[in-house]
Amino acid sequence: MKPTAIFYGSTTGQTRDAAFKIADKLGIAPADVYDVAKTAPSETGNYTNLILGSSTWGDGDLEDNWYDFIDGLEALDLKGKTIALFGCGDTSMADTFCNAVGTLHERLTSTGATFAGEGYEYDGFDFDKSRAIDRNGRAYGLLLDNVNHEDLTDKRIAQWADLLKQELQ
Repeated sequence: MKPTAIFYGSTTGQTRDAAFKIADKLGIAPADVYDVAKTAPSETGNYTNLILGSSTWGDGDLEDNWYDFIDGLEALDLKGKTIALFGCGDTSMADTFCNAVGTLHERLTSTGATFAGEGYEYDGFDFDKSRAIDRNGRAYGLLLDNVNHEDLTDKRIAQWADLLKQELQ
């Protein structure tokens, strides 16, 4: 079994680009970075650690290609796997910023997997609420805004990757 793979859903390319930047920082081969639109959920069985990313759309929805993939993931036994989450959003959507990260967390909590990469800072982002933030004010993963704060993306990815290096075995 391979250690880590990234699975992403991306409509405009922002989340795809983030996925490959994260892969680069973690030393994950491009062959281990998957677009969920072209991948079966069973592919996750080949990996111990899953890094999952989605952009947020509409009223705070997952990227469209995630729906079938997440249904498949929920049906799998993910005990013994570790999941880290990241997402791209737009802080001008102040009531739904990066909600997709929260949706992934909510839907995968019952799978038996453990989570890593949580509690990463989201300072510099101004929004009202997000399902990506727990009741204690901690993010479920890496939150990015390439619409309004693209200048922060590379630094956030590098810092989050450093955190994951410590947490993922």
